Amino acid sequence: MSKLAEFALDLTFDDLPDSVVAFTQRCLLDVLGVAASGTTTDLSILIRQHAVEQFASGGRPARLLFDGRPVSAAGATLAGGMTIDAIDAHDGHKLTKGHVGCGVVPAVLALGQAETIMESRELLTMVAVGYEIGTRAGIAMHQTVPDYHSSGASISLATAALGARALGLDGRGLAEALGIAEYHGPRSQMMRVIDHPTMVKDGSGWGAMAGVSAAYLAANGFTGAPAITVESPEVNDLWQDLGSNWRIFEQYFKPHPVCRWAQPAVEAALALRQKHGLDGSEISEIKITTFHEAFRLATVAPTCTEQAQYSLPFSVGAALAHGQLGVQEITKSGLTDPESLRLAAAITIVESPGFNAAFPAQRFAQVSLICQDGTTFVSPVTEPRGDPENHLSSAEINEKFHRLADPILGTHRAHALRSQVAALSDGGETTTLLSLLTEPVA
Repeated sequence: MSKLAEFALDLTFDDLPDSVVAFTQRCLLDVLGVAASGTTTDLSILIRQHAVEQFASGGRPARLLFDGRPVSAAGATLAGGMTIDAIDAHDGHKLTKGHVGCGVVPAVLALGQAETIMESRELLTMVAVGYEIGTRAGIAMHQTVPDYHSSGASISLATAALGARALGLDGRGLAEALGIAEYHGPRSQMMRVIDHPTMVKDGSGWGAMAGVSAAYLAANGFTGAPAITVESPEVNDLWQDLGSNWRIFEQYFKPHPVCRWAQPAVEAALALRQKHGLDGSEISEIKITTFHEAFRLATVAPTCTEQAQYSLPFSVGAALAHGQLGVQEITKSGLTDPESLRLAAAITIVESPGFNAAFPAQRFAQVSLICQDGTTFVSPVTEPRGDPENHLSSAEINEKFHRLADPILGTHRAHALRSQVAALSDGGETTTLLSLLTEPVA
């Protein structure tokens, strides 16, 4: 615990390598673009209203992301995390089979408002600390618990540590916060929502809220059970390289706003379409070979965006129909697009034992397109773009941010927000950044 306490509570901006600072800014920009896009969803509208009604601030408020209404730090973290999770385009990590940033970022922003207007370099430091702790907690949970559980379970430990730092707790207080968070964090059965997609999604916002609440409870003397994912001897090695092995670099970035497991097939299908100059109307049948977890993304005709984001057939069908897979393809009128639905229904999915064995370290798919005239095109075995071995470029991250944020914030505000994120490492106040993040959108 001493190594973790030192890292979580005492790390300074000057301890961060320049490459970590730059990558943290990249992660932050990517998550904020997804957050802006998420505000348009029913999920976000409902959870923000819930936060206003049920998480009133008893002291200094935190304002809701892209909304502005004042709530408690826990409420702002809950609503922010679920708003980000509402559009499945945020970064993630292979071995955790989940996400970190979607909970860490709103927690840092909420704590930075409720406790003090956080200086810009401290904000970046906290985001980096959150990624390191959340990623390790996710790996540790998969090593110590047999069930495959939602990302909120590990996010809760990251945000508890961030809360302990923001509140000035000592090592004992941190240990209690982690124990409370691990005990109360949402160890939800992830495959249940894969099979039946709903607004509960990956539990990210709920876990982030549980961790922030745990820190406040620990500050008031509440005690927690020992955090097994931190204190168990079998995971000790995961925590000993904090500050020397930066796992933030292991995050992947998504080109498309759907489950990562669907993206190898989407990439393979789009590559075939482009290489051979195909139009979706030319395609009569599609065969996808992939791994078991992707096979479970089985909804063919989604009736809501949550089902569309967790659908392999619809994701590939929509991508082939339109030559792209963006937010418009998996929301609102995109859900009833006749050509997307026709192609989704024409898909057959089979599992590959070899692809199963490679998961989760590698996620493979191979796609065959059979045209109306009988011609067949077969993709190579494909991994998704944006993996840590093949990160999206800075230009691609910037383009994705503006593609998601500009329609919601307007071009001027989106560019101002991007400039503020880029300037965080220069030091100074965060008042302008927080204003851009909390001003309501239409």
